Amino acid sequence: MIKTDVDIDVKDRDKVLEKLKHIPASIIQNGEIKKHNTGVYFTDIPTHPFTNSANIDYKEAEDRGYFKLDFLNVGVYEKVKDEKHLIELINQEPNWSLLDHKEIVEGLFHIHNHFDIVSKLKPKSVEELAAVLAIIRPAKRHLLNVSWPEIHSKVWVKPEDNTYYFKKSHAVGYALAICVQLNLLSNAIV
Repeated sequence: MIKTDVDIDVKDRDKVLEKLKHIPASIIQNGEIKKHNTGVYFTDIPTHPFTNSANIDYKEAEDRGYFKLDFLNVGVYEKVKDEKHLIELINQEPNWSLLDHKEIVEGLFHIHNHFDIVSKLKPKSVEELAAVLAIIRPAKRHLLNVSWPEIHSKVWVKPEDNTYYFKKSHAVGYALAICVQLNLLSNAIV
């Protein structure tokens, strides 16, 4: 069975979901079933009669063939005017030297607590920034003190011991979101 993990980043998940018929996913924590923070189903799934959330844990639901989507609130998009503006920001080369400033990194999505890693690796491309996002995770932390060629050859290899790691698709997506933030900052300064 193919396992999936699809995240959809939006400015306001509640506004999006109020327009779409969906069933909130559930998660079992400490033996109690609770509403999943971000997951939803767009197909029929057994639901709890009082909560109207899925009646089975999202992992069990996936094993049974149900497909969950995670809708995530991402504040990065608050200053993006529209799709055209977003595409312009994505296509604009960021001022990578902004990552040399701790106060700027502290305001960036996903890397705000990792200035030490960002300043050591000094990413200069989306791919390098994605690798930094992966190295922040435990499974790839050992790559912090190696060369970029070695990082590129090992960073996307799935760990054998199931230690938490970042998949390339997630890392590149989040790296692009950080680039959008950097470009919004650069454009505000100009």
